[in-house]
Amino acid sequence: MIDSFLMLLQPLTFLIILLSTAIGIILGAIPGLSGGLGVALLLPVTFGMPSEVGLAMLVSIWVGGVSGGLIGSILLGIPGSPSSIATTFDGYPMTRNGQAVKALGAGITASFVGTVLSILIAMFLSPILARLALKLGPWEYFSLGFCAISLVAALSRGSIFLGMASAGLGLLLSTIGFAPIDGYPRFTFGSIYLGGGLDLIALMLGLFALKQVVADYARGQQQVPEIDMKDIRGFGVSLREYRDNAWNIIRSFFIGLWIGFLPGMGAGLSNMVAYAQAKSASRHPEQFGKGCIDGVFASETSNNASVGGSLIPMVALGIPGDGTTAILLGGLMIHGIQAGPLLFTNNPGVVYALFLTAMISAVLVLLLQYFGMRLFPAILKIPYHYLYPAVVVLGFVGVFVGSSTAFNYVLLLAFAGLGLIMDRCRLPVGPFILAFILGPMLELNLRRGITYADDGTWMFFTRPVSGLLLAVAMFSIIWPYLAPRFGKRAGNEDEASTKY
Repeated sequence: MIDSFLMLLQPLTFLIILLSTAIGIILGAIPGLSGGLGVALLLPVTFGMPSEVGLAMLVSIWVGGVSGGLIGSILLGIPGSPSSIATTFDGYPMTRNGQAVKALGAGITASFVGTVLSILIAMFLSPILARLALKLGPWEYFSLGFCAISLVAALSRGSIFLGMASAGLGLLLSTIGFAPIDGYPRFTFGSIYLGGGLDLIALMLGLFALKQVVADYARGQQQVPEIDMKDIRGFGVSLREYRDNAWNIIRSFFIGLWIGFLPGMGAGLSNMVAYAQAKSASRHPEQFGKGCIDGVFASETSNNASVGGSLIPMVALGIPGDGTTAILLGGLMIHGIQAGPLLFTNNPGVVYALFLTAMISAVLVLLLQYFGMRLFPAILKIPYHYLYPAVVVLGFVGVFVGSSTAFNYVLLLAFAGLGLIMDRCRLPVGPFILAFILGPMLELNLRRGITYADDGTWMFFTRPVSGLLLAVAMFSIIWPYLAPRFGKRAGNEDEASTKY
């Protein structure tokens, strides 16, 4: 840990972390962009870097992006990223009520608390989970991956059918290329470019960057309102307000940590859940939505707590906690590092570099946001006809640098078109990406489990941990269909008891 910390404090490495954190804040603040987009765009840049430095750049952008989302949510009422949707509910009304300083101060400090505490917990829990994971076999790993995909599909917007259909599409595309174990070519159609499978960078840039640009231009540009920020002084939050929200912050922190730990969940879900819990537990719920500081504390604490929660399954189990950690997992793979329980043994410096980078970035985010409050409105007013062409150019350069082949241009355009079709068909992107990332791991462990056992697939159900995970997966798939029936039955019973 000490060696990793000293390496991160070297002048060039620290400068990279500082610049990456600032870029993440900007991307998180601009509506329609996010830190995840920055991670995807700059992933090819890390090819020529040492693994610790390259991953430090990506983690810094991620942490800055999650925290930077509060800026657009509070000042403009436009969430800079899905992780800050709930922040708009009370942050923007506070700005309209002349309390922009207080809203920004509450969001900045809550982001810092959520990130730092979650990383500290992740540093202590991840090695324990890694030691436990060494006792798991291919049966448990297959069931864990299947359970993760099922949970994401079940909690996706829309119906469970659409979530499972999106996951099925991701699994299908993950099978393109040479099969594990026997190396049989599948769906390559004789093309040498498809032998290694579909490029992860082209998929990420197509689905997140190019698709977003096309969709935003199709909807029309959004005008940015005038904002008066001349009265900003300090954080603007009193000690009494911090004390009154102490339990709210603690509750929201554990909500974000737990949801971030669940594979595929992340900050996009945690801020909504924490906001709902804060409103239901509040003594003055009628103030929520009208400019209540409690809602800002709840949303920003939870979405940043999910940062550490998402790192736990990625580092200890090799399963991404959300979409951005899926890209980070791809970054580890690109640098020849296999995430999972052996990561602490084979590459301990990389593990602690990830955690310490997130801690350093949290401190830098706190300082940059505090001293940069007056500059945020100017950044948010960058004309979209300047910003989006730069994103498109970076996307095309990124996919070429990653493979040095023009075939990835075709993949980039194809995935952008696929993303537009998925939006049109209301297919969620989360299950698709998670299934695409976990597909090779699922297939490899499925075939290993069948090969190692004499009774075929029976051990997937008889081994306790594997059987429990499969039961949870099946319950998450079936429950959305059963819940309305139970609710209807309970309603009928209440109605009958009322009559009598």
